[in-house]
Amino acid sequence: MTDGEQELLSRRPGNTDLTKLSLSEVSELVRTKRVSPVELTEECLGRIERFNPRLNAFITVTGESALREAGLAEEEIQHGNWRGPLHGIPIALKDLVDTAGVRTTAASALFKDRIPARDAEVVRRLKTAGAVFLGKLNMHEFAYGGSSAVSYFGAVRNPWENGYCAGGSSGGSAAAVAACLCYGAIGSDTGGSIREPAGYCGIVGLKPTYGLVSTTGVLPMSWSLDHVGPMTRTAMDAALMLQAIAGHDPEDAASIDFRVPDYSRSIAESTSSLRLGIPRDYFYEALHQEIYAAMEIALSVLETVAGSECDIGPLATDATYSSVIDPSLTVQKAECYTYHKEYISKNAELYQDATLKRIRAGEEIAASAYIQSRRQLDQIRRSISRHLENVDLVITPTSPVPTFSLADLREPDSARAKELIMLRNTRPFNVLGLPSISVPCGFTLAGMPIGMQITGPPGGEATVLRLASAYGKATEWHHRYPGLD
Repeated sequence: MTDGEQELLSRRPGNTDLTKLSLSEVSELVRTKRVSPVELTEECLGRIERFNPRLNAFITVTGESALREAGLAEEEIQHGNWRGPLHGIPIALKDLVDTAGVRTTAASALFKDRIPARDAEVVRRLKTAGAVFLGKLNMHEFAYGGSSAVSYFGAVRNPWENGYCAGGSSGGSAAAVAACLCYGAIGSDTGGSIREPAGYCGIVGLKPTYGLVSTTGVLPMSWSLDHVGPMTRTAMDAALMLQAIAGHDPEDAASIDFRVPDYSRSIAESTSSLRLGIPRDYFYEALHQEIYAAMEIALSVLETVAGSECDIGPLATDATYSSVIDPSLTVQKAECYTYHKEYISKNAELYQDATLKRIRAGEEIAASAYIQSRRQLDQIRRSISRHLENVDLVITPTSPVPTFSLADLREPDSARAKELIMLRNTRPFNVLGLPSISVPCGFTLAGMPIGMQITGPPGGEATVLRLASAYGKATEWHHRYPGLD
């Protein structure tokens, strides 16, 4: 047991501080039978009962089944059948990930009573790993937004300050992990929906390479841009979750047949020879002054763990950002409308007004425009490697501005403009399909978290996680928790 674990376990009142440990820490305690999965699950359920009314992070809590799963995990471990690092660990799922027998709503009245008959592929893999499922997490309706303020079940509130946005669309996932309601969560990311809320809630959020993690059984926002990934407290935790869910899925047309490395082992390798690219064109323009200051300090820390920075030019196929983002917007709008077309024709009134307006923006996109944009998207992804030849990783702020208050997001038209600003630095990496992680790197003067984004080449998750872990160990940001207690 580490000194940190001993300290936490020795001073926790009524075992409450167990929830402050990371996934990797409690995993070791469970493996060595010093902590029970049932105890962990009871602690998480207790915090959900206490704090979820304030945060609105969970839509559905599956307490009874979670305790049954925890009991089974405990019995297996007691008999020497430990399945791996996620065995007996309580986690939660964004509420667009299908779970057999448990409603999956996408935060919409349209699906408020929808109960899938089959698990999503990521759920199947997590069950094989022995994870315990606490429930389904609130989100921006149908993942079409970056604030999680538009939901049939009400807005998600930031655990650092309840009057502020938690980010989106995986806002409930970020809030639940930051508030220690679970040890990890699954999010989805089409334009930044894992990394942006991770940055705004002070946690780690990883968007893997496009096609590395199956999206089978995950309600789509845009098939060509959707990614599924882990949201956790540390980079090591993200590595453990990614290990369980990564890999080829023959049912997913976008799935890549890629040899999955041992992420937890490679994360310990040296970072001293890594070449870091700092694309100051675009990504560092018009930064809020407090984010600029936090990033300058973070870059100086990175210099000590990875070497000096290496400036690079734009990551697009030419010098304009629009050459990357414009085709993706056409693809996103067309694919989203295609999925929802039949539902809208029958039950348009069941959508939130803002969501319906955004979906209908794809109605007039011609097939020829979609085909051309989809072809451009493929060309952009194939050409990106030559822009990364001189660097191993790219470092940017996760978002250029601090999170907004929920009051600032009440007016739909102005709210969309604010969301696009919040997602400005994350969206290019969905288009490019690159692995990208957000890690906490500071706080604003108002006490709200700031995130730093680390991006690598296709299939470069191991390197991305390695630097993220080294930075986390060199700083203390992931040791801070919202003052909910």
